[in-house]
Amino acid sequence: MSVFRPALSGDAEAAARAAILDCPILVVDDTAFNRTLIGAFLAEAGFRNVFFAKDGLEALEKIAERPPDLLILDIMMPGMDGFEVCRRLRADPEHADLPILVQTSLTSSEDRNKAFIAGTTDLVSKPLDRTELLARVRIHLESRVLIRHLQSYRARVEGELAIARSMHEHLLPSPTLCATLGSLAGVTLRSHTEISANLGGDLWGIVPLDDCRLGVFLLNMSGQGVSAAMNAFRMHTLLHELATDHGLDPAAMLATLNERAVDLLEEGQHATVIYGVIDGDAGQFVYAAADSAPPMLLPADGVEPRFGEAGGLAVGLAPGSRYQTETLPLPPGAVLALYSVAVLQALDAGGTGIGLGWVIGRAVAEGGGADGFASVVRSLTFALGSASRDDHTLVWIERSRP
Repeated sequence: MSVFRPALSGDAEAAARAAILDCPILVVDDTAFNRTLIGAFLAEAGFRNVFFAKDGLEALEKIAERPPDLLILDIMMPGMDGFEVCRRLRADPEHADLPILVQTSLTSSEDRNKAFIAGTTDLVSKPLDRTELLARVRIHLESRVLIRHLQSYRARVEGELAIARSMHEHLLPSPTLCATLGSLAGVTLRSHTEISANLGGDLWGIVPLDDCRLGVFLLNMSGQGVSAAMNAFRMHTLLHELATDHGLDPAAMLATLNERAVDLLEEGQHATVIYGVIDGDAGQFVYAAADSAPPMLLPADGVEPRFGEAGGLAVGLAPGSRYQTETLPLPPGAVLALYSVAVLQALDAGGTGIGLGWVIGRAVAEGGGADGFASVVRSLTFALGSASRDDHTLVWIERSRP
């Protein structure tokens, strides 16, 4: 019998051996000689956490008090035999995965099958062979320790993901902030963000600039998981810091952000970003893009959508990158949509934007507003299904009607 074991360093290997030797082992046998013999084999091999029970009932009592990592169980005992011990343990979710190594003199395939049906993990034949017994003990304890480490790692990762998810949610602009800052530029801001179970790197935000202008950005970090989320948080902080000096100049904003990101991010990491200024007095959106999805403008009459340019190298890839300032008109009643690539792909597998443009255009033509935005979100949710593999964000910027 063999078991997969990942390669470990010398220190890790020593720690794993120590952990295995410290695992509690319960030996159950109605014969005192057999208990003594098995205990001697285990002690000689270095196992130092062995305890004993003389029958099935005492075994269950001791397991309830002190759950072992391995049960070495005699199958033929008076009173409660090993079959019944196995059945009771397997009926208890707390002990359903406890390794049970049955020592038995049963030789027929029918009896052995009965043992496995009852819940036995493995069998070792009587009379006991020291080498075989210890080999099987080590195999099952190595698996037990490995599974425990994997469960601990998974719990730690899930905890980190939960913290990162909470941080992400707190960084998103609140409805109150959207209403307050949007009114300065004569627009209504609505958004829909869905954070995937794996955590992508989508994040959007708004920056106050002056009495009639508002900065807005949407970024998407490469990769997934906690590292992608943390990098998105770093970019979020940088964008707010840089807004003081470069907030009114989108091209300069992205160029400066890129220089900072090149030094901050590890090799291979990058972000797609769009940053723009909503100018209420001029009725326009002035922006620069770094390999982002193109902004989409839907006129109040809901005719064909107009897509802006979205060139430029992703932020963080190369020093010295430059970006082009672009302008889209934002007339009264029009809707400007900023969105992640996941949104585009969900509503249009071809990636041309026709599907997304049609959905938003229909909503705008029917009056836009909260109801129009809600209908777009419903379409998006239906297209993505119950569990998206990536974050997706849609920002709806609606210019007030006269």
